Amino acid sequence: MPVPRTPPHHTLLVTVSGDDRPGVTSALFDAIADVGAEVLDLEQVVVRGHLTLGMLLAGGEQGEQRLERAVTSVAQGLGMAVRTEAGRGDNAQRRRGRAAVVVLGAPLLASAIAAISSRIASHGANIDRIRRLSRYPVTTVEFDVSGADVESLRRELALESSVHGVDIAVAAGGLARRGRRLVVMDVDSTLIQDEVIELLASHAGREAQVAEVTAAAMRGELDFADSLRHRVAALEGLPVGVLDEVRAAVRLTPGARTLVRTLKRLGFTVAVVSGGFIEVVDGIARELGIDHARANRLEVEGGRLTGRVLGEIVDRPGKAAALRSFASEAGLPLSRTVAIGDGANDLDMLAAAGMGIAFNAKPIVREQADTAVNVPYLDAVLHLLGITREEIEEADEADEATGSVEPAGRDRAGATAVAGGAPPHGAPPAAGVPGRR
Repeated sequence: MPVPRTPPHHTLLVTVSGDDRPGVTSALFDAIADVGAEVLDLEQVVVRGHLTLGMLLAGGEQGEQRLERAVTSVAQGLGMAVRTEAGRGDNAQRRRGRAAVVVLGAPLLASAIAAISSRIASHGANIDRIRRLSRYPVTTVEFDVSGADVESLRRELALESSVHGVDIAVAAGGLARRGRRLVVMDVDSTLIQDEVIELLASHAGREAQVAEVTAAAMRGELDFADSLRHRVAALEGLPVGVLDEVRAAVRLTPGARTLVRTLKRLGFTVAVVSGGFIEVVDGIARELGIDHARANRLEVEGGRLTGRVLGEIVDRPGKAAALRSFASEAGLPLSRTVAIGDGANDLDMLAAAGMGIAFNAKPIVREQADTAVNVPYLDAVLHLLGITREEIEEADEADEATGSVEPAGRDRAGATAVAGGAPPHGAPPAAGVPGRR
């Protein structure tokens, strides 16, 4: 393992700030190069056209004054403010316990940032860097923190999340933020805005009856498998053609296409697992290019629904089992998985994943998940993974310019659809699922 080089004894910390414009950094470093200085550290940020540039330089004991004069002269000539501080050595080594703290707000108020930064400080951790990940449709910032215990900091910041009405995710930093992942989503009220069984029940004139049972099951008040059988019984006698009508009526959650498209672009494996029905879920998965889909299958006889499901029901334990199965197939440990859901039947899956995200979820789910997203945009999940809005949009624009994707962002890759562990049923892709890119 390489041994770190001993830093120069005499160093100069330079901070330059002022209006940003092309040529500022190059002019400064032309002057620094004339002195023959060494660059030890360098960071620059621009906020609303105002540049702040920090440099840690080494010019030797004799060259320190020359270096300071050169930098000051150029900066002042550019109309920039400059501050210098002579010192010794390099930056102190960052403490262990790196964490990424992502905060989403709409709006993101100063009071929330004050409370979060105070909580991090009282935890004994330090904020090393802050950057903005998005400014719309929600404002998202990421704190790069050192000296933190991820699990305890997550619990502490959960209190601030509820008090200040912001979403906060705490995850291990460093290499843990990088590399391939598996992302598994619930479907009803997560990937899509609807509850498919209620859409089906509306064709039988029993939507209110079924919706009441669904709501109770999602709150964790009823056993999911029993409630599903009860609700499916209300569909008895419906013609099988109703499934095509419901497939066409399903509305994607805003940001669903963007989320899946971006995850696939990064080489992630994407899956959906639903307590709903593969006859509908498969079409959505194929439309979006999702890799795996697992859901229940409806029994059909004589062209009509019998009011029963076939095979093992995909319930709360079944969803967690599906996540483990998909992770094993992808060759990923559970620590590299992300699960997203809204109902009580998602809790085991959220607990099993490396990061469990409650998306506009029931209170019982928000309380137990690692983090929550309470804005109606599914692609906000990307920011929890450290992906910026600019990176997403630049990738979309590049692909559209080369014709890699249509402007509407449709992905035509196929999906492996599994009904409760049964083989793919081979239904054709849905004709097109409406929704935000």
